[in-house]
Amino acid sequence: MKKLIISALLLSSAVFLNAQDNSKAKAILDGVSQQTKSYSTIEIAFTFTIENTAKKVKDTKTGMACMKGEKYWTDYSGQEVICDGQTVWTYLKENNEVQINVDDPNNDQSLNPVKLLTDYDKSYTPKFIKEETRGSIIYQVIDLTPIKAKSFYKVRLEINKLKKQVVNAIIYDKNGTHTYTYSVTKFVTNKTIPDSKFTFKTADHPGVEVIDLR
Repeated sequence: MKKLIISALLLSSAVFLNAQDNSKAKAILDGVSQQTKSYSTIEIAFTFTIENTAKKVKDTKTGMACMKGEKYWTDYSGQEVICDGQTVWTYLKENNEVQINVDDPNNDQSLNPVKLLTDYDKSYTPKFIKEETRGSIIYQVIDLTPIKAKSFYKVRLEINKLKKQVVNAIIYDKNGTHTYTYSVTKFVTNKTIPDSKFTFKTADHPGVEVIDLR
């Protein structure tokens, strides 16, 4: 919603309120980041929903993910994404093909879940939207706007206030026709996960086509 600002007083009030929103959002996200970093590992189950808002079509799939320091692994929608902190392998199961890239925080083709939760302030401007209660749980809603141009223009986070955990992340495509929603259905911390989980082994995939894009 856009309104015409007709006085300097209203303008300075708007700027002040925006600064408050950013400060509150930063404090909340710092709490989430600190809590996230306190876990040795995180394992989650989630649903992933793609919605074409223009055609009013939805498609929902389930997935799994785990994180350990800078390492992460995800499995959803027919592909695995594996990162050892330096290299990213994207394995397309149907094609038996793996693409290899350098882990690049500026790559907007995917969101690094570790960096989104722990280093958000380096890539996004946060804004507090609202706090609401659903059932017995209080949720804090925050929007992240990319500092640099990406294929999406906003990420909306919904955070469990008591647990300091992100329960929903909604990505808004820049063209305005698609949203991508990740909803956490299970959250397990400090489980023993071997480092081998975070590397792709060609020997485990006979005949795999390797495309090295580094």
